[in-house]
Amino acid sequence: MVSAGTEDRCGGLPGVLDWPCFSLAEAGAVGPEADDRFMRLALEEARRAAAAGEVPVGAVVVLEGEVLGRAHNASVGLSDPTAHAEVLGLRHAAAKVGNYRLPGAALYVTVEPCAMCAGALLHARIARLIYGAADPKAGAVASVLRLLETPGLTHRVAVTAGLRGEECGALLRDFFQARRPAAG
Repeated sequence: MVSAGTEDRCGGLPGVLDWPCFSLAEAGAVGPEADDRFMRLALEEARRAAAAGEVPVGAVVVLEGEVLGRAHNASVGLSDPTAHAEVLGLRHAAAKVGNYRLPGAALYVTVEPCAMCAGALLHARIARLIYGAADPKAGAVASVLRLLETPGLTHRVAVTAGLRGEECGALLRDFFQARRPAAG
């Protein structure tokens, strides 16, 4: 369930695969001021993407108040369909800690993750996802699909939606409007 991030979520199958359970405080929910600060960093990354001609999406991975990774979309520049902000941010964070699993970490991203990125969050064992704008065409957290709520998953992610959503959405609208031919 997508929520305001007020409840604890645990993953795992008791007796089979036991994944750590994190309270929201342990999952980087250190308060609205910190959430806002990290989303502003993600917005900076999104603006970098736009300046490079990429779809303006930015992501920041945080653990215990420390930024482990930050990135923006780079699919065009890298000729890589997997070079989404979330995936690149997770790669940076995993390299920094020396492990592809990032238990207890939070991911801040300006737009609702797609199916690929939602899957990457699960594989990385991200504890908390905070996103800005909904993606009514490809969002895989709440808009089109609800992948993080799939029954039988061995991990759950706490989700906070809509943080700086209008600002995040405006970046996308402005980017695509600038690329459409003028009507007339």
